[in-house]
Amino acid sequence: MSEQSPRAPRSTEESPRILMASDSAPPAPYGYGSNILGVDEVHLSDYLRVLYKRRWTVLTAFLIVALSVCVYTFTATPIYEARVQILIEKEATNVVSFKEAFEQNQVADDYYQTQYKILQSRALARRTLDALKLWDHQQFNPKPDDSLTVGKMVTAPVALVSGWFKGSKPGEAPLVDETRTQSSTIDRFLSDLTVSPIRNSRLVDVRFESPDAALSATVTNALARAYIDQNLEFKFLSSKEASDWLGERLAEQRKQVEASEQAVQRYREQTDAVSLEEKQNIVVQKLADLNAAVTRAKTERIQKEAAYDQIRVLQNDRAALDTFPAILSNTFIQQQKGELADLQRQQAQLSDKLGPRHPDMVKLGLAIQTAETKIQGEISKVVQSMRNDYQQAQAQEQSLTNALDQQKRDALDLNRKGIEYGVLARDAASNRQIFEGLMQRTKETGISGELKTSNIRVVDTAETPRVPVRPNTRINLLLALFGGATLAIGLAFFFEYLDNSIKSPEEMKQHLGLPFLGMVPALFDKAIENPLINNGVPPNFSESFRSVRTNLLFSSAEEGGRTVVITSTGPGEGKTVVATNLGVALAEAGQRVLLIDADMRKPRVHIVFDKPQEPGLSNVLVGNAKSSESVHKTTVPGLWVMPAGLHPPNPAELLGSKRFKDFMASLAPHFDWVIVDTPPVMAVTDSSVVAHLVTGVLFVVGAEMTSRHAAQRALEQLEHARAKFVGAVLNRVDLQHNPYYYSQYYRREYSDYYQKGIPT
Repeated sequence: MSEQSPRAPRSTEESPRILMASDSAPPAPYGYGSNILGVDEVHLSDYLRVLYKRRWTVLTAFLIVALSVCVYTFTATPIYEARVQILIEKEATNVVSFKEAFEQNQVADDYYQTQYKILQSRALARRTLDALKLWDHQQFNPKPDDSLTVGKMVTAPVALVSGWFKGSKPGEAPLVDETRTQSSTIDRFLSDLTVSPIRNSRLVDVRFESPDAALSATVTNALARAYIDQNLEFKFLSSKEASDWLGERLAEQRKQVEASEQAVQRYREQTDAVSLEEKQNIVVQKLADLNAAVTRAKTERIQKEAAYDQIRVLQNDRAALDTFPAILSNTFIQQQKGELADLQRQQAQLSDKLGPRHPDMVKLGLAIQTAETKIQGEISKVVQSMRNDYQQAQAQEQSLTNALDQQKRDALDLNRKGIEYGVLARDAASNRQIFEGLMQRTKETGISGELKTSNIRVVDTAETPRVPVRPNTRINLLLALFGGATLAIGLAFFFEYLDNSIKSPEEMKQHLGLPFLGMVPALFDKAIENPLINNGVPPNFSESFRSVRTNLLFSSAEEGGRTVVITSTGPGEGKTVVATNLGVALAEAGQRVLLIDADMRKPRVHIVFDKPQEPGLSNVLVGNAKSSESVHKTTVPGLWVMPAGLHPPNPAELLGSKRFKDFMASLAPHFDWVIVDTPPVMAVTDSSVVAHLVTGVLFVVGAEMTSRHAAQRALEQLEHARAKFVGAVLNRVDLQHNPYYYSQYYRREYSDYYQKGIPT
């Protein structure tokens, strides 16, 4: 091997190392899943970068919408709309004092809804078409046109959608007597008709659309007239039907009146009931008088009976009898009592002087006895008188009761005679009343049928519109502008949301949790097949790897040989480009670097440096070659490469062998950096096998190529192999087409510092 062979250990004086960040403690290790910077606050510029990146999607969507609306606006047939305003009152004006035979329940809540449906009815549409003779009009019965124009292509979807919303109203079936052509014509007529009630009023706007301005006004006015005429005809027919029906009922009722009156007359003649009503009145009055007399007699008898019973009981009780009203009111008895009292007082006075046998005393005794006899006789007369009064009242009551019973029998007999008469009379009176009512109603109905009044008025007639209602150029252009912009922006952010690939350093740090070491721009020069920073690549490409080199040097504080595995999630992300250029950058910084191609399945390092593939790593591991024979010096001072060697059948087993572990350990004294280019993690397990043997793993992510979920699975697989991560590189960044998207990391004016001879 030459004198620059890496076998001899290098002293600390040779090619001094790049100064580390003082001698401070190494930074805290970064691991997968730790977001070292956190999630930055979303700024308006972030949304602008997304729009700039998706600018072609935004522009395409906006142009499609805007151009489609513009083509439709300037090619569509102008549609004119005429409006007639109708007032629908709840009640018609009454010019007579009686009501019509046919009255709608106009107070009901569904009255106006019914009128709106009538305005949109097929019968009214047919009546209008008949009145204007529009059955063969081009708008309602168009002739087939097979010509194809741009306007038709653009307006066809609009017409189709409009037809869905403006077709036949639900529930409106064609009339039985309509032909297929007539039904289609009426459907087109109704699709251009709109009935719009005015809220909180009795007004309704009827609108009709047509390419012909004059026709729209004519149809609208004709429809209003037809609606009013139909309403009047409906009322007239209802009145006529009611009048005919009343005439039939009147004739029948006249016959019933005649029959009932004849029956009353026959009964009068048969029963001699000419004055039946007067007799009934007399009998009833007499019955009432007798009933009152019996009541009075009964009351008087009860009173006299009670007085007689009371005095009869008290007849032997002289003291109680003296307080009886009839005794107290008797003058003779009271006079005799006074005389008796005087005699008894005289007797008492003489008894002290004279003896009982004295003639005066005997005389006074006889006088007292005579007075008492008179009093007792008078009391007996009073009792007998009260008894006679009681018996007389009893006889009077009995007599009146008998007379009342007889009167009741007479009244019942008279009532039995008047029952049938009353039935016949009431039937005759009822029939007469019904007949007179029908006659009055028939006359009123006949007059109301001739009365031409309507509760519907035309407030504003339709005038010929001067400006089309569709298409509205100003509104359509504004809708095209805002609608196209909204759709375009929505699509841009929708596609950005669906795109889960890693596109920026923020996403890499946020979703992968790895330190960001640098961003490598994509190369669009097809002539550069194997780009190296020392071989005519763009200045920003070279400077990006120098930035990665600087960050890599500051990310590790270890002295002596440091080994780094460079891998990616999948193929095509540029891991070999990163490995080779990083090796060159480290060598240019005065480091002794060995670049090992451990991708023994698809090796490319030997192609980049134009070295033979054999002998190489596989030859060393199987013992077919020595390491000194497999390491080749490159044109870059301080950089050696070891190709992959012969394609082995078992690369993973070779990389996991003890021989490879010992080989990696033997390189530390000879090189400052050992860079191992390994296959993608998700493709094979080679990277995971090597990852735990090195001091760090540098993860390469292809911008807009790698799904964040796939990258996370790859990092999980490496962590399971106990790998240590030094950081990640975002490779193949499209700075040429998306400079604003990555403006916070790179600007075009930065290239002024890379070019010689330009003052800074």
